[in-house]
Amino acid sequence: MALHNRILLGLVLGAAAGVSINLAIGMTPTVGWIVTNVAEPLGRVWLNALIMVVIPLVLSTLALGVAGLGDVSRLGRIGLITLVSFLTLTTLAVILGLTLVNTVRPGAGLDPGLREELMATYGGQSDQVMGLAEGALGINTFVNFVPRNPVAAMAQGEMLAVIVFALFIGVALTTIPKATAKPLLDVLDSIAAVTIRIIEIVMNFAPYAVFCLIFAVTTRFGLSLLGSLATYVLTVISGLVIFSVVVYSVILSLIARRNPLDFFKRTKIVTVTAFSTSSSNATLPTTLRVTEEELKVPREIAGFVIPLGATVNMNGTALFEGITVLFIAQVFGQDLTLAQQLVVIVMSVVTAIGTAGVPGGSIPLLMMVLQMVNVPVEGIAIIIGVDRILDMCRTTVNVMGDMVTATVVDRFEAGRTVRPVPVLERS
Repeated sequence: MALHNRILLGLVLGAAAGVSINLAIGMTPTVGWIVTNVAEPLGRVWLNALIMVVIPLVLSTLALGVAGLGDVSRLGRIGLITLVSFLTLTTLAVILGLTLVNTVRPGAGLDPGLREELMATYGGQSDQVMGLAEGALGINTFVNFVPRNPVAAMAQGEMLAVIVFALFIGVALTTIPKATAKPLLDVLDSIAAVTIRIIEIVMNFAPYAVFCLIFAVTTRFGLSLLGSLATYVLTVISGLVIFSVVVYSVILSLIARRNPLDFFKRTKIVTVTAFSTSSSNATLPTTLRVTEEELKVPREIAGFVIPLGATVNMNGTALFEGITVLFIAQVFGQDLTLAQQLVVIVMSVVTAIGTAGVPGGSIPLLMMVLQMVNVPVEGIAIIIGVDRILDMCRTTVNVMGDMVTATVVDRFEAGRTVRPVPVLERS
């Protein structure tokens, strides 16, 4: 059985087992012990193994990708196309989200008693992330784009700083003699090859890890919480599905000149991995491999667009933020004006760029948007209980957006000459 089918099987079995146990006996002490001490730790170990190789993979592939472009002018051209694509997709996602939430109004009918119960249950978690929101995005974020100490930035997982450092390495390699650049290019290529091999080994355990992750989520929450917030959850998921199926298909057909059905078929394993891990960074190695091998995007383009997209291109997150801000406003009986909704659009796009590519990374920045439009920040507690499930869905859309952008860039760059980058033979 193919790997993506085995992962999908693990996901289905994990969800079925978790929901069944939740409905049959609930979260008993024994079940809670199994979830806390067996299922969740095993899932997190696998997730950590994927995240472990993200920094060396981003550093090597992005530097090689920029070096492979051949000249700085081509980097500027590809960078511009990539940036325009990222911003356009993200803006369209927020507009779609606001259209849906204004039409459906999922927060208007939420029972006040349930609102108080949810805030009492998850209020502690919202207090924890409120502190993160204060420093999540600001002038320091801009200043820290360029790291004082690249090694420290790597150790702390500061992806934007690592990306900037990798860009500098790639640009510098294009401006020095080929003989001088070749040793470092060979080292970077070896690092990329080793990390890719590690990923292949780790992915063999994906079906079992996915079972554990999904089992833990569904056992803990079951269907009761989803039922209470069903309209909100369905609004978010409907928006994500529409954006994936309709918007991405239109862009693939009209701009990238690719068959959408073939695209979705070739990227199944990426979709399943993103959904299971809820992490763009953890999915990055698989996304990069599939973009090169299945979508046939040139290595230098994939190596530039995909690592960058995993950090700054968050279409699904922007859509989620737009819907959630208005949902919480509706719960508290607030109708945001057109001007306030324009602020939501702009800030959802901006904060999506600063979102960490890890599970739950959007919550601190979402709280900033709530503050800017004078919606009670404490309302974030209402949706924290279902955020893990929605995080799975929006991460899938985020990662698909990176691959769509890579095909768009490839379409505009088709036929241009590329200076070859040394590549190690891989068995």
